[in-house]
Amino acid sequence: MSKQSNRGKEAKDDFFFGTSKFKENMKEALVDMNYLLSRGYSEKNALFTVGTRYKLASRQQKAVQGMSASNEQLALRKTKEVTLETLENKTLVIDGFNILILLESTLSNGYIFKGQDTCYRDLSSVHGNYKTVNQTDMAIDLIINFYNESKLQQLIWIFDKPVSNSGRIKAKIEAKASDHNLNWRVILEDNADQAIVNTNQIVASSDGIVLDKAINWFNLVTYLIETKIDSKTIF
Repeated sequence: MSKQSNRGKEAKDDFFFGTSKFKENMKEALVDMNYLLSRGYSEKNALFTVGTRYKLASRQQKAVQGMSASNEQLALRKTKEVTLETLENKTLVIDGFNILILLESTLSNGYIFKGQDTCYRDLSSVHGNYKTVNQTDMAIDLIINFYNESKLQQLIWIFDKPVSNSGRIKAKIEAKASDHNLNWRVILEDNADQAIVNTNQIVASSDGIVLDKAINWFNLVTYLIETKIDSKTIF
């Protein structure tokens, strides 16, 4: 599996997300996005409207899109969120690429964005091909430590099988689980999102579609970022 050095940060990101004027524009755009979504606008139309009004670059629009949700979605997600204490002796199903890439981006000092639902999201995507980075092992180790701390009975990773190198990351995680004697399973699925929801277990994901359909969810990445990671690029 080929490796790239880091993940998540592009050349103009400090300008787009570290400039006070852009920060204010994006915060106002997020308020408007929530209003439009709550009034029944499609995500596409709402994003076009706020992107045009606040003159946001495509990467800024993607960040606003990730942070936004309707009031109905926010209320639904809140009712299904569980606490850390709930996880003891339970099974947690992890949205593999979603969680792993988000942690890699955070550890790489890529910009991450706290959504209105309190989930963090980044601007990375696999585009059908996943490559490990310098921070991959560190990200998995964070999950190992969390697994032991939370006293979970079992942890299940589910990855998208069609993504290139999914078999290799599966083998890597299984080897770490074996080395640490962990009750982990790693599963490849053609439709990972649907498979995660169909488990009817507590899930860990920042994917809004998964959160809306899951029975219950734990905000794993937010917990790790706010208690275990010293990130300097949080928006």
